[in-house]
Amino acid sequence: MNHWLMKSEPDAFSIDDLKRKKREPWDGVRNYQARNFMRDGMRVGDQVFFYHSNCAEPGIVGIARIATDAYPDPTQFDPKNGHFDAASSRDNPRWVLVDVAFVRKLKRTITLKEMQALPALSGMALVRKGNRLSVMPVDAEDWRTILALE
Repeated sequence: MNHWLMKSEPDAFSIDDLKRKKREPWDGVRNYQARNFMRDGMRVGDQVFFYHSNCAEPGIVGIARIATDAYPDPTQFDPKNGHFDAASSRDNPRWVLVDVAFVRKLKRTITLKEMQALPALSGMALVRKGNRLSVMPVDAEDWRTILALE
């Protein structure tokens, strides 16, 4: 099993939204590296840290799981959608998504500042300066370290 971190702005889609809906397509990813992680790395059952970004207190707020294999993101084909990509075709889709299912909320938010202060997490992509990916792998040791902070 692999572990992942997926970022969402809570004003757009929060952990509470996922809890209410139970499962949701993770659409709109328009970064090739993040797409490749979803397409090539994610498998049904993998665990995900749900991260609130671009908010007063960025951090990990919950756990989800990957519910489907990657499949074409339908928003890329809709000219009325903000994620439309005119260069993508149904015969050769450029963008994919996975469905994410709610597992649980954390007892508290594990903040970015808190994670940045831990030497044990210094190699984690999330805490390195300049890393703005919305989807990234989390190694098993970092996963355990973060859960121990809860």
